[in-house]
Formats: sequence, C-alpha cells, structure tokens
Amino acid sequence: MPATSDGPTAPDNPTPQDRRAPAINRVTAEDITAALKAGFSDFLARPVMSGFFGLFYAAFGILFVWCLVWLGAIWMVIPAAVGFPLVAPFAAAGLYEISRRLQAGVGFGWADILTVMANQRKRELGWMAFVTLFVFWVWSYQVRLWLAIILQDSSFSDVGGFLTIVFFTPEGWTFLAIGTVVGAALSAVLFSVTVVAMPMLLDRDTDIVTAMITSVRVVAENPVVMLAWAAIISVTMLLSLVPAFLGLIFTLPILGHTTWHLYRRAVTPPAA
Repeated sequence: MPATSDGPTAPDNPTPQDRRAPAINRVTAEDITAALKAGFSDFLARPVMSGFFGLFYAAFGILFVWCLVWLGAIWMVIPAAVGFPLVAPFAAAGLYEISRRLQAGVGFGWADILTVMANQRKRELGWMAFVTLFVFWVWSYQVRLWLAIILQDSSFSDVGGFLTIVFFTPEGWTFLAIGTVVGAALSAVLFSVTVVAMPMLLDRDTDIVTAMITSVRVVAENPVVMLAWAAIISVTMLLSLVPAFLGLIFTLPILGHTTWHLYRRAVTPPAA
C-alpha cells in the first residue's frame, strides 16, 4: 500500500512544549474488554504490519538467548527469557502509531510508520527507552547477585542442569522465591511508569517527567483494574515465550494495540 501523509502525524518537535498534567479518567473492567476488542480489530486491520513488529521482537529474543548459550552464560538464559518482556513497551512503539492512525481514520503505509518511529529520536521517547533498558539491566544483575549468594557452589553446564538445580533443590527454591519477589517489584515499577507514558509520548508533545507522572497517576487512581491489566500482560507474554518466542508474533501486536486504546480511555485527549 503506498505511503500517504495527508493526515495528522505525531509531533516531532524536539523541544516539548505542553507540560500540563492531563486529566485522568476512571477505568473499569469494561474498558479493558473494549480496549482488547479494539486492539484485536487493529491487528486484523493491519495483520502483516502488526505482525512484523511481533516477529522482530521474537527474532531478537531468540537471538539474545542463542548468544547467551553461545557465550556459555547458561545461568542467564531463563532469567533473561523471563525478564525479556520488560522491554516490550518500547518495542510496541510502532504498534501505538498504527492504532493512532487507524483511530483517526488516516491512511498510512510502511514509510509513515517507520518515519514517525525514526523521528522519535528527536523527542523524549528515547529517554523512555533508556529507563526501560536500565530496569532490564538491574533485573539481570540482581539475578546474577542472588545466583552468586544462594547458588554459589552450583555448576551450570547446560540449561537442563540449571533447571534441575533451580526447581529441585532447596537452594533453587530460595533463589526462585527471592527472584520472584524482586522481579515483581521491578516489574510493578516499570509497568507503573510506562503503561501510559509510552503511548502518551508518541501521541502528544510532552516531556518524559509529565508522561511518567501521568502513568503513575493512572495506576494509582485505578489500582485494581490496572493490576488486572498487568496480570493479563504478564501471563500472556510468558505463555508466548513457551513456543520458542514465536507466540509473540501475535500476542505482542494485540497487547500493543490494546495498550494504546486503554491509554486513550484512561487519559483525557489533548486539546485540538
């Protein structure tokens, strides 16, 4: 489909102008259901384009795990696979733009989506990516720390041996318990500051601090509903990793599109 640019495009001003805190709406379970339906509809409207982002994310995950095995970092394979979904919000930036244009009724092609994503380097979405990757880095090193403290005498020659130690020894159970608690805390922090911030930075000319504060406000004012949405994302993403990351080809696009529609329901749209 030829690219068109006759409709509204995401702002690319490198200097954010609007620092006013937007109004937060009350979000219900019905909003999540409606957002999921809209997200699935967006996926069906652009299955190839949406699936491309899912395929790219899945391929990167497979390559990442293969590199860990090749480097002999067997102990890092499972933690990396579990922590990999932490960077999904940034990977879904192109999906937010697809949903934004579909919702606005604007025609678009590959060039429009990729150009808008490239222009984000001039704005503050890049800083949001830094925050996301920093949390993933912290996740990785806290796993290494607990491995050194709890499983210091263990030897991991292959993935099977690592799984045996982790799931069938008392030390492994302790490692899992602590890792789960710490991982849940990091995931909660990252979810709170990104669930609305990512699409908001793409949608309007604002700064990263305002976007992150707005995201935290949405979670704080709708704790039960947003916790349910976080659980849906976590379970869906983890299940998608089972078939060699290939489930992400479908689940990442749908969740990404859904996140956009949930953001539009949770945050009052910018003034025209």
